Amino acid sequence: MATVMPEGENIRNAIKWISAQQEENKGEPLMKLIEKAALQFDLSPLDTEFLMNFFRKKE
Repeated sequence: MATVMPEGENIRNAIKWISAQQEENKGEPLMKLIEKAALQFDLSPLDTEFLMNFFRKKE
């Protein structure tokens, strides 16, 4: 099942960044990575919620 990607370059960059960080830092908690991405990419609370749901579905 395909996941619908939201519009917006920042959210797409955040997904790529989190995925890369998960590969590099296997011990880093997902929520901590999402929090860092939200700050780094200036994401809205709705975008942050999307990230949480997106990565939970992948686990």
